Amino acid sequence: MIRKLLVFAVAATLAQPAFAQPFCQAGAYRGADGDFVALAKSTVNPAGGLRYLFRDGRRGSTGDADAPLDCAPDGVRIGKGAEAETWARIALRETPATFDSAGSKLSGMLIEPPGSDPQRPLVVMVHGSERTSPIGGIYGYAMAAQGLSVFVYDKRGTGASEGEYTQNFELLARDAAAALGQARAMLPGHAGRAGFFGGSQGGWVAPLAATLTPADFVAVGFGLVASPIEEDREQMISEVRAAGLGADAEALVNRLSAATARLLLSNFKDGYVELDAARAALADKPWATQIRGEHSGMMLRMSNAELRRIGRARFDNLELIWDYDAVAALRRLRTPLLWVLAGEDREAPIETTRAALAELRAAGQPIDVYLFPGTDHGMIEFTTGPDGKRSYTRITDGYLKLLGDWMKGEARGTYGRAETLTPTPR
Repeated sequence: MIRKLLVFAVAATLAQPAFAQPFCQAGAYRGADGDFVALAKSTVNPAGGLRYLFRDGRRGSTGDADAPLDCAPDGVRIGKGAEAETWARIALRETPATFDSAGSKLSGMLIEPPGSDPQRPLVVMVHGSERTSPIGGIYGYAMAAQGLSVFVYDKRGTGASEGEYTQNFELLARDAAAALGQARAMLPGHAGRAGFFGGSQGGWVAPLAATLTPADFVAVGFGLVASPIEEDREQMISEVRAAGLGADAEALVNRLSAATARLLLSNFKDGYVELDAARAALADKPWATQIRGEHSGMMLRMSNAELRRIGRARFDNLELIWDYDAVAALRRLRTPLLWVLAGEDREAPIETTRAALAELRAAGQPIDVYLFPGTDHGMIEFTTGPDGKRSYTRITDGYLKLLGDWMKGEARGTYGRAETLTPTPR
């Protein structure tokens, strides 16, 4: 979650028919029943058509041979033959903006649904660890299609934003707070709800941003209430459990995690004795070669000489707060919080996060927690092969609608297969 690029797209494998290509436009399209599909340029395969994302989570490329839609001059055609429907393009307003934060000029875009409504909710989309630009991206359009004003912006050091790319949550939270201030300034007279959504790493940043500026809500998808060090350890625990190993294996990876944590927290000055001891304990374990985590697996297989020489450059060059106290940040938050968990998240295992949220809820924090079973990081459904490898299919049905409804203050009923945990009294 920290260093891995999060790309929730299906790469196109076939070119789209030439007759349809000129009519394809990025944006959002709505059917007569209120359903929608968002289209956006693909960063994976720009020549293969536009990415699409339906409200129910179906996704892919307009260039796929089996795509359930065709582009047309007056919108998009959904379905085939006599049953096909034409969905009209939503007249979203997109207004570019620049704003200052911590000495850097950042670039953003305000996306507004048609019409003027001072009560329309506003959400700032706080990115994860990716370096790709969310401007013109599919999630901004998907949120705007649900009646939200959406502000997206390039993370510092990416896209058109100045500054150095960083994973310093405190600095990124300042940027997010400044983004909300900019969005509010672009909506004079706005009196509706305003807040943040953060996915993955944004789950560390968005709640912290809401402690720096007034906000009416914070929503988080597949984030962690744990430190980056704890994330690494939990990933390794998840790996050994997936391999069918028991408590002895878990104890060994806990030992490895403690050693690598000491390296990170000491700027690679201390921890080598402990790492050597962990290596020795794992030396006769064939499964140890498959351990990854976020960083410990790689450190395990590097020599101490390498770690002393390039450890900081390789693992600690992005100002990450390794022992970040996510629970303390949430205790400071008085804003209503939505937290959505992916039930089988290998990137951000949920055990510690789920327990921490339950404790915070019991202490009086206004938290709603939903869990989508059978989903991995990004709320993506999957099938599992005989070798245990996952093949990812779609974003789970109900997730996008839950986010939109909750941010509008209208969440009720069921959302796909979601389970409601520790509901907040209304």
